[in-house]
Amino acid sequence: MAVSTTQSIWRSGGGDQTRAAYCGSGVMAATFYIPAAGTAGNVQASATDTSTVVLPAGAVVTQVIINDLGTGTIDLGYTGSANGLLNDAAVTAISSVAPGDTGAGATMGTILNATSNVTVTNAVGGTAGTGTVGGVIIYYVTDPYNGQQNV
Repeated sequence: MAVSTTQSIWRSGGGDQTRAAYCGSGVMAATFYIPAAGTAGNVQASATDTSTVVLPAGAVVTQVIINDLGTGTIDLGYTGSANGLLNDAAVTAISSVAPGDTGAGATMGTILNATSNVTVTNAVGGTAGTGTVGGVIIYYVTDPYNGQQNV
């Protein structure tokens, strides 16, 4: 399968030839893995890929899915906010956390940083987690044209 990478903000008018449709932002998924939930530090891409997880400027996280379980709680944050994405989120069951849910951080659902990339980090939660924790971060990048056609 071919792999393609772009630095563009994905938008789609849905094939509307009249250019009247609102262009929506593409939703993306970034896997994450925490090898030791009770140890603060950068989050890596997977159990076998130790690359840090970096989200682009303008990213808005709409959901964090936990599918690799540990014990206790974690704080999932990013550069400048230790628990902005998850704040004392339980990692003892497969779960999905969205803005406003128990365990959601204060900046989930908002622009993380409008001008700079952010590195995803793990901090020790209120009941320090143990074991490995992994999952998927669902996000989109804000649209500078607010859905309007631009050409």
